[in-house]
Amino acid sequence: MATKSENRIDPITTEVVRSLLNAAADEMNVTLIRSAYTPVIYEMKDCAVAILDADHRVFGQSSGLPIFLGNLEEVVDVTENFYGKDCWKPGDIWILNDPYLAGTHLHDMSVYGPVFVQDQLVGFATCRAHWLDVGAKDAGSPTDSTDVFQEGLRLGPTKVIEGSVERPDMVDVLTRNGRFSYPAHGDLYAQIACVRNGQARLEEIVRRFGKETVEAARDEIFNQTERMERAAVKALPDGIFQAEGCIDNDGVNKNPVWVRVKVVIDGDRMRIDLTDTDDMAGGPVNCGAPQAVSAARVAYKLLISPELPVDGGAFRPLTVDVRPGSLLAAEEPAPCEWYFTPLGLLIDLVVTALADVVPDRAAGAHYGDSMVIGIEGVDPRSGEPFLLYEPTVGGWGGWRGHDGQDALINNVNGALKDVPIEVEEARYAVYVHRYGIRQDSGGPGQWRGGTGVERVYELETDKAKLTLWFERAETPAWGLFGGQSGMAPEVIVNEGTTHERRMLKVSGYPIQRGDIVTTRTGGGGGYGNPRDRNPEAVRTDIADGYVSKAHAQESYGYHAH
Repeated sequence: MATKSENRIDPITTEVVRSLLNAAADEMNVTLIRSAYTPVIYEMKDCAVAILDADHRVFGQSSGLPIFLGNLEEVVDVTENFYGKDCWKPGDIWILNDPYLAGTHLHDMSVYGPVFVQDQLVGFATCRAHWLDVGAKDAGSPTDSTDVFQEGLRLGPTKVIEGSVERPDMVDVLTRNGRFSYPAHGDLYAQIACVRNGQARLEEIVRRFGKETVEAARDEIFNQTERMERAAVKALPDGIFQAEGCIDNDGVNKNPVWVRVKVVIDGDRMRIDLTDTDDMAGGPVNCGAPQAVSAARVAYKLLISPELPVDGGAFRPLTVDVRPGSLLAAEEPAPCEWYFTPLGLLIDLVVTALADVVPDRAAGAHYGDSMVIGIEGVDPRSGEPFLLYEPTVGGWGGWRGHDGQDALINNVNGALKDVPIEVEEARYAVYVHRYGIRQDSGGPGQWRGGTGVERVYELETDKAKLTLWFERAETPAWGLFGGQSGMAPEVIVNEGTTHERRMLKVSGYPIQRGDIVTTRTGGGGGYGNPRDRNPEAVRTDIADGYVSKAHAQESYGYHAH
């Protein structure tokens, strides 16, 4: 491979290659979404793709879950560590979902394959997508698992296609070990098609320009990004900045679980130290080390250089320290189903730690978690089993000059969408009574936090099971510089009746026809003293239904006329 000094390349060719690589990744993403069988992928877009070079560095990528985009190269690293550099053969496609190797949970299937041109390895096409069910002890995602073996099928690096020939034994294993084998089969082939598309596009680019030119463009792209990233870090004052916070509990034990962040800035280098975070938890909130690194990278990009590209040069100024055996570097057999819960908190904590350093960019905490509802049952219209599974949007924190975003997905999920009501009612035995803004949920501030939402479901089948994972109730989204916290989430079954029950985390709770499940997500933290808010902004919030007159008077001192 050429070194940085061996090849020189003109800026026009560099930009053409950059654009082609990113366009190839965009095409991969479209292929995956349009080919998928389950709404989790084709509606919610719980997936991500990337094209890597031969050294596993990001060549090009598409929009997707930020928490995935930061570590797709890890699955290639892991495979080489297992089987050596010679393991890559033309036509092969691999699959992996082990949480300690890839960092996420067993539902996230990484599918990837090498790209060869004239018998030379030139890169990789990779993707990751959430499968609806992988054979856990409960349908979908159990909230009370105590080891990884309760969470479903676990795969190390495994060939699903060998020499361009499908391995029927592996396809059978993958589809047999889940409750919804037909969509699993479809989603697997959607990911394979995505990888095949990426392989073809990267091969075309290398054949068009030549391997040496593409590598020279890569080096220049990475170096450009690194220079800009280092300049962004160097513009910040040196120092050590810290923050800590806790999630409500681990789903099994009632005690809070603490995440502690230390950010060290030294010239053009930044280190995010997570080693003081709690030890592994007994419940399923543990996270593999690769994904903790990804979350730290998301926080870095969010705050330090959101306008700069993410490629092989993006994170050269950043190091991330985790402690093996801790919550954020879990080891077997720790359960990892809800691995992302401490990661959303981690991202908010990095922002809070650096708020005094970059007050113009820092925002109050956001609502904090994916706030997932799952309903498993049998649709009486078809007699087929179904699993409604979706995260819910909420409020983000206000920041200087701007209110927080209302009804936006949480920070680990990026481009993920909520499922449209029309799709839910067509595919699942539920009726959605209401979906709208949760009044008064945004944290008061000179710039208020964004609002959460209320979503009300009625069950239309005789029996079903309800699963919930709602977070940030004990420590709702906090504000900055005098801003106040947003509302905490709540979930109520049959609100206002003698059978009312309130809960936030539950697995397999029985519900029946006519039961009403009301979910309300939290709002974001405010920014600045609420009494300094522009009265016209308060008046507009009241008119739009975001803030009640009573709340406006109590929090902002505003008296409606």
